[in-house]
Amino acid sequence: MSEKNNLTVKDYIKFIIPSLLGVFLLMVPIKVNGEITLIVAVWADFIEDNIGSLMPYIAMILMFISFFGALITRLFQPVFIDKRAALRDLFDVGPIALLTRTLGFLFVILVVFQIGPEAIWSEDTGTNILDLVTTLIAIFLFAGYVLPLLLDFGLLELFGIIMKKIMRPIFTLPGRSSIDSLVSWLGDGTIGVMLTNKQYEEGYYTKREAAVIGTTFSLVSIDFTIVVLLRLDLEHMFIPYYGTIILAGLAAAIIMPRIPPLSKKADTLYEHAVVQEAEPIENNQSLWKRGMREAALRAKEITSFKPVVKGGTHNVLMMWLEVVPVVMAVGTIATMIAEFTPIFHWIGMPFIPLLELLQIPEATEAAQTVVVGFADMFLPAILGSGIETEMTRFIIACLSVTQLIYLSEVGALLLGSKLPINMKDLVIIFLLRTLITLPIIALIAHLLY
Repeated sequence: MSEKNNLTVKDYIKFIIPSLLGVFLLMVPIKVNGEITLIVAVWADFIEDNIGSLMPYIAMILMFISFFGALITRLFQPVFIDKRAALRDLFDVGPIALLTRTLGFLFVILVVFQIGPEAIWSEDTGTNILDLVTTLIAIFLFAGYVLPLLLDFGLLELFGIIMKKIMRPIFTLPGRSSIDSLVSWLGDGTIGVMLTNKQYEEGYYTKREAAVIGTTFSLVSIDFTIVVLLRLDLEHMFIPYYGTIILAGLAAAIIMPRIPPLSKKADTLYEHAVVQEAEPIENNQSLWKRGMREAALRAKEITSFKPVVKGGTHNVLMMWLEVVPVVMAVGTIATMIAEFTPIFHWIGMPFIPLLELLQIPEATEAAQTVVVGFADMFLPAILGSGIETEMTRFIIACLSVTQLIYLSEVGALLLGSKLPINMKDLVIIFLLRTLITLPIIALIAHLLY
C-alpha cells in the first residue's frame, strides 16, 4: 500500500509523543505535597489561588455572551454569525437551549450580587452551583486544549482497529462503532452522539445499532469525571474510580443491547440513508501493526499545530458557552428542589432498601442522589458532597457516570437527533443502567474500603 510505504519514523513519533502526553496530562496521578492528585486538579487549584475572586465575574461574563449571542441570533439571524460555522455552532440554538441560557445568566447575576430570593443564592443552592461552575471553567480551559492530544494524533485509530474483532460478538455492534465509543469515552459523550447520528443518517448503522451506541457509550468525558472527583474530594482515587467506571460500564454495554427496549429496535437502516459497503478485512497483518499504521497515518495528517489549537479553542468555547449555563440553570433549580422540597427524597425512597441490602453507609442520604442524575450528571456529586463516608461518595461518583442518561445534555441531544430514541426509552434505560451498575460499583467499593 502506497500510504504505508510513505510512513516514516517521524510519523510514528508524531503519533506516540502527543498521545502519551495527553494520557499523562489527563489520566496519570501525580504526588504533590505528599498527596495523590491529577495535573488538571493542580491547574484548577492554581487558578483558584491566583484569580479565584475574579472567577464568579468571569462566569457571569461568559453566561452573558452565551445568552446574548443566542438571543440576537434567534431574533435577527445576523449575517456575520450566519456565515461563520463556528459562530453558528455556538449561538444558533433552539428555544429550550435559549431558555436554559437565559435562566443560567439570570441565576448567576442573582448569586454574584446576592439579590432576589435567598432560595436562589443561598450557600446550599446557587452559591454552591457557582463554585462548581468556576471550577468547570478552569478545567474546561485546560482540557479543551489537552483533549486534541488524545483525539487527533491517532490514539483512537489504534484502539479502534484493535477493538474491531470484539465489538460484534460482545456488544452486537459493527467494528467501526469502536471509534464512536472511544470518542465518547476519551473525548465527550455529546461528540459521540453527534458522530453516531451522522453515521446513522449516512447508512453505516441500523436503527438498533445507532440506538445502542448512542445510549451505551456516550459517557461523559474524562475531564467531566475529574470534576466529579474534585467535588467529592476523591481525586486521590482516580485510578480505581475510572477502573470501576470501565468495569461497570462494560457490564452495562454487554447486557443492555440484549434486553428491551434496545433489543426491540428494528435492524433496518434510516429511511433516507444510502446502503454502505461493508468494511474491507485485511488478514495479512496483525491488528496491532494495522492499528499502529492507521494511527501514524492519522498523525501524518497533522501538518501544523494551528488547526489543533483552533479546534481546542472551539472546544473550550463550546464547553464554556453551552455547558456552563446548563449547569448553572439546571443545578440551581435542582438544588432548590432538593433543599426546599422533599421531591428527590420521595423519588429516592424506593432505592433505600437496595442501598441497605448492598451495605452502603448513609443509605438514606445517598438514595436521592441515585435518581437526581437523570436531570444532570453533576447533581449527585453536588447533593452527595455533604456525605461523610468516603465509600458512599465513591459509589455516588461512579454511579453518576455509569447511569449515562442525563437530560441536561446527552439526553437532550439524543431526543433532538434522528436516532430512534424517545423519552420513555431514556427513562427505562436510565433505571436499567442504575440497577445493572450499582451492585458492581458497590462490590468494588467494598473491596477498596
